[in-house]
Amino acid sequence: MKLSSKALLALAISSITATAYAETQSQDFVPTTLAATSAQSEAKGFVEDFSLGGTTRNWYSHESKYRGGTFAYKKHGQTLTDRNRTNWVQGTILNASSGFTQGTVGVKTEVAVYNALVLDRSKRDIKGGSNRTLADSNGDAVDQWSKLGLANVQFRVSNTTLTAGRQNFSSGIIDTIGNRALPSSFQGVSFNSEEFSNLSFQGGVFDRVSPRSEQSLSKFRSEYTNSAKVETDKVYTLGANYQPFKSLKTSFFGANVKDFWNQYYFGATHELGDSQELALTTGFNYYKTVDEGKKLMGDIDNDTYSLSFGLTHQAHSLTFAYQAVNGNEYFDYLHETNGIYLANSLTSDFNGPNEKSFQVAYAINMAEYGVPGLKFNAYSARGWGIDGTHYTGNRGVVGKGYDGIQSQDGEKHQEYGIGASYAVQSGPLKATAIRATYVEHRGSEFQSDGSIKEFRLVTTIPFNIL
Repeated sequence: MKLSSKALLALAISSITATAYAETQSQDFVPTTLAATSAQSEAKGFVEDFSLGGTTRNWYSHESKYRGGTFAYKKHGQTLTDRNRTNWVQGTILNASSGFTQGTVGVKTEVAVYNALVLDRSKRDIKGGSNRTLADSNGDAVDQWSKLGLANVQFRVSNTTLTAGRQNFSSGIIDTIGNRALPSSFQGVSFNSEEFSNLSFQGGVFDRVSPRSEQSLSKFRSEYTNSAKVETDKVYTLGANYQPFKSLKTSFFGANVKDFWNQYYFGATHELGDSQELALTTGFNYYKTVDEGKKLMGDIDNDTYSLSFGLTHQAHSLTFAYQAVNGNEYFDYLHETNGIYLANSLTSDFNGPNEKSFQVAYAINMAEYGVPGLKFNAYSARGWGIDGTHYTGNRGVVGKGYDGIQSQDGEKHQEYGIGASYAVQSGPLKATAIRATYVEHRGSEFQSDGSIKEFRLVTTIPFNIL
């Protein structure tokens, strides 16, 4: 499951969180005007606004494959297998951030040290670590490691900020992903401009990604490539967020991933009604992907979209989401990013060639019953019609593009999940979040995700030093 703060905005109700509104959502038109205030004019100073803090996250996961599936690991030169994999890591972020200097052009710096402490170091348990626990070439856990997760300098004029260095970035195509003990980040140059009341612009060029469970920087590769050697070191992106009505938010982004693809994203969410009576939230997300340059991922021509409808009544929300992939290859996105804002991106992305999927989700917010911060959710999703038999994008070269999906003929799968979360509302542990989830996924013979069960328990504690 891949969610970040801006992904929640794009997915809206399809992210399975209950949203409450105090009054009927206005449908009024929002005129575009210059921003009422300048953020830079309110700068407090480089030292005066300095902050030091961060988060520590205890991340535990236990997985079990079934229906013949196994995990593999090596011991004394032999490859051994069993059904289970366990990863348990404590990830801590210490972030030092200055304020912006005063004047027409403000300057700010941000540095964050990421540290991982492995709590389960059994080679048999971690099974090579995957993207969960950092392991060496022998499959042994690296007991403790650190890196610079963020290291950047920012320049601001009025409400426009230019950031250079290692940084977070969030859009429908390239987005920091934070669903492990530590998040990813990107190296490059970006800007964010909010000079208008309801219209903002974002863009950037990135050449490296700092993966969630690795110490070094890496070139970019695709999430669904069948060769880790297919990489690119240039990603260009540009887009805008626009709110034409108080009830309607839209987002459009384009990206050029050098020698991979050009990708375009459009997202919209619309809110109607009053959740104390009945509110309807509609979410739409669309991606267009076409091959580019040297076509290192093979021929690509893919249209993918999701449409969701969420009904909210007081504490309760019910969501229905439909998703479709129109293309003979996977709907793909960049590895170590959250660049998939589709409603049915869950443990499985439900993004196989020509796949259709449908999800039903229910959530309850216990604040309505006197327990603020406590939420429960459950969902069921099914995918069908997965057909890769018409794929020719590898041009007959074994190992190129998405070679291997030709065996997917009428594949199907289903996923069920339940979750509970609690956020501390006050006191010294305020904003501490505890989240427990159980997911079961079952796939047909050649469906790429297989059959697996996972229990995950994550506790995140924020802290402030200065």
